[in-house]
Amino acid sequence: MPTAVIIDVLKSCLVVLTALFPIVNPLANSPIFLSLTPGYSRDSRILLAGKIALNSFWLLTGSMLIGGQILKFFGISIPVVQVGGGLVIISTGWTLLKQEPEQAHDHAIKKVTSQDIADRAFYPLTLPLTVGPGSISVALTLGAAQTPHRSNLVAILSAVIGPILVAITVYLSYRFAERLASLLGETAMNVIVRLTSFILLCIGVQIAWDGVHALITSGH
Repeated sequence: MPTAVIIDVLKSCLVVLTALFPIVNPLANSPIFLSLTPGYSRDSRILLAGKIALNSFWLLTGSMLIGGQILKFFGISIPVVQVGGGLVIISTGWTLLKQEPEQAHDHAIKKVTSQDIADRAFYPLTLPLTVGPGSISVALTLGAAQTPHRSNLVAILSAVIGPILVAITVYLSYRFAERLASLLGETAMNVIVRLTSFILLCIGVQIAWDGVHALITSGH
């Protein structure tokens, strides 16, 4: 592979990582990850973290490579995705905000089957908590922006390597979420969960409003 192509791929991957990481924000989501998995053992959470990271990779890569074509096929615009996804995030944030601290941090370990992990790994832990409509819309935009200006090889590699780097940060953040919680203590974690739940709710409102505003201004 020519040096110029390698440099172009590295630049594209860096753009993908810097664009997606602040929106995915797995570090801020790790307390919510814990609150949504009460009673899960350490091993179950590690397994769940791996599945969420893998799901996040497929969602982001698929959005960059074929997401635009899928939306076009069904006649769905990005603003509509923002409105629908924003409402789901609002619902998740509101549920967590009302959740009692005892429920959020239940120390009794319960029996979790592989089916339980598979059921929760995608919804709500991958979508919308980790990869929400904001991340998907950014991935769609990145994919659309790269196609006309870059070779197919560079576009494909950046659409694979970039999300892999994001998925690694997701895995590490969720993998060590319990260790972070033990360092901070239960009271601090309760405060963080409340704050992040409220921020999650506000993010959902903002995403939904952006979609509504785009629909209004576009005349749809």
